[in-house]
Amino acid sequence: MSDRILIAGAGPVGLSAAAYLTRAGIPVTVFEAEDALPENLRASTFHPPTLDMLAPFGAAQGLIDQGLVAQKFQFRGRGEGCLAEFDFAVLTDDTEHPFRVQCEQFRLNHLLHDWLLAQGGADVRFGHALTGLRQTDDGVTALVKTPDGGEEAFMGRWLIGADGANSVVRQALDIPFEGFTWNERFLVVSTPFPFETAMPDLTLVNYFADPEQWFFLLKVPGLWRAMFPTRAGETDAEIFDPSRIEARLQWAQVTAEPYETAHTTLYRVHQRVAQCYRSHRAFIAGDAAHINNPLGGMGMNGGIHDAFNLAGKMAAVWYNEVDDGVLDLYEKQRRPIALDYVNSHTIRNKQNLEAATPAAQQSFRAFLAEVSANGQKTHDYLLRTSMIASLRDAAKITA
Repeated sequence: MSDRILIAGAGPVGLSAAAYLTRAGIPVTVFEAEDALPENLRASTFHPPTLDMLAPFGAAQGLIDQGLVAQKFQFRGRGEGCLAEFDFAVLTDDTEHPFRVQCEQFRLNHLLHDWLLAQGGADVRFGHALTGLRQTDDGVTALVKTPDGGEEAFMGRWLIGADGANSVVRQALDIPFEGFTWNERFLVVSTPFPFETAMPDLTLVNYFADPEQWFFLLKVPGLWRAMFPTRAGETDAEIFDPSRIEARLQWAQVTAEPYETAHTTLYRVHQRVAQCYRSHRAFIAGDAAHINNPLGGMGMNGGIHDAFNLAGKMAAVWYNEVDDGVLDLYEKQRRPIALDYVNSHTIRNKQNLEAATPAAQQSFRAFLAEVSANGQKTHDYLLRTSMIASLRDAAKITA
């Protein structure tokens, strides 16, 4: 039996699992295909329970120090102003962090990696790309391409595939990635323009409903990030045409001067969940197991929740506190959340924002008014949007 746990991927999910296991005194080896820590700009929202999980590693405070504390968020109608505002202070008794933090996800990578290094003996191998795996009753062997172009085999008790949406681990295990891809792609434009000056009642996180072109506007340190759906048939050249980017930003807020843009990103949006999360001694987590549209900020957070769930179970088995049958609970607890909670919530968010008929638009506004007017409904709604409810529901699954 090998003396360690292998992890593919040094992003937020892989490093969260590594930190938990290291804190529990369990050796880990992390393989990262890139030559340095990934600096993916997509995710930027950290939910309250995620901050609770990251606190023991100093990462919650690190994110607060480097990011922006978002106490509230809004739904707005383009041209209508604020439709509803929700305050996470309602969750004061439910979490140690009753707020979101807006901060680029790559900053978490650095915080967790620094923590691992500070513990001594951290084995994080950059430029090591997992190419395949073999399993026996006693362990799992990761086949890894090394920086010199050779291949090396590493033995572990278990393997966690936290290697993203194109997961080599998932593909090596031949696990179907079921779901669909949205027709439109999402364009994210970052700009230093001070939207809060133009709209003084704006919060740091804002969802703008509009049947012609809805959009999402959130702030990270030094920049506002605006996300727009593109139209079917738009080519990359058309989408990235500076005049079209300017037109979209002017749609969000008319200004006398042209916008300055810091960077732009275009990506396809999927709603997919792996058919299973475990194959004998190999597991998948995060984007390797589930991907969804970004409305609600649930993808990365859900992946970190996967990591802590799985690592906790592995630690309990490692120290013979429970038998290894508990590892089957990981999929039973986490996969329904991806299917029934994250997928349905993010799809509903998109449908509400793009509602085209007067009846659908009125239904969404009536829902917001009803939730806002009732304290218990506001609390329940924030438990769901903060992902506290999903963790509680998962914990109820015990067999």
